[in-house]
Amino acid sequence: MMDNDRGYRLKNGLIIPNIGLGTWHIKEQEIIDKMIYNAYQAGYRHIDTASKYQNEKLIGNAIKKYNIDRTGLFLTSKLWKDDKGYERTLKAVEQILNNLQTDYLDLLLIHWPMTSENWKELNIETWKAFEELYKEKKVKAIGVSNFMVQHLEALLPNIEIFPMVNQIEFHPGFMQKETLEYCADKNIIVEAWSPLGSGKIFDNDVLKELSIKYNKSIAQICIRWCLQNNVIPLPKSTNKERIIKNISVYDFSITEEDMNKIDLLPYIVK
Repeated sequence: MMDNDRGYRLKNGLIIPNIGLGTWHIKEQEIIDKMIYNAYQAGYRHIDTASKYQNEKLIGNAIKKYNIDRTGLFLTSKLWKDDKGYERTLKAVEQILNNLQTDYLDLLLIHWPMTSENWKELNIETWKAFEELYKEKKVKAIGVSNFMVQHLEALLPNIEIFPMVNQIEFHPGFMQKETLEYCADKNIIVEAWSPLGSGKIFDNDVLKELSIKYNKSIAQICIRWCLQNNVIPLPKSTNKERIIKNISVYDFSITEEDMNKIDLLPYIVK
């Protein structure tokens, strides 16, 4: 549930900032340094990464370089499918912590559900390790990523601590409404990776019209739309101006009528 205009309260009481900085595909230290610095100066306190992104060390270096207060940051990373299973998970998370140069994560996610024949059992086994890490306070919150309803229904009856977050692809033209509604019913906060969709989203006539109407960029419209759907957007940009604009979305609201227009947009081909 929303705790204030800048964050949500997870099931365990932890506040998660409601806009995060996406870092996928950024693997150069100089670019990461500028990105983290500019984002922090702009007000971002939520950074999303993953072991698969291969930039955890770079992010850890940037945080250290600029002497950013760790306690004021919300750091998320994700466990890649190659590290699934109880023992491998515990070992992989130690490496994640070492890479980020921190004693704890604010949020740890299973990056993708398994697709092997024993996917149900493997997801459960991995989650048991997540529960242990949570109890040991090495992670403050635990969740999943790219889990659809069938994956959650297979997991939830077999675990002690329910996922607090589910990070999924979510943007205009791709709402994944069934998963969104299921997570809302289970009090699982939804995060949006790729909240701006693909480049083609910026050519959409409806979004262009709304951009003019609200005097905001199409990216700002998409981010505000996520927020009003109670979804945490994780926009990615290395451009200082866009980084600032992407978090400057608290001075306007999209009307219910216009929200419906965006909700009904067809899938925009990437």
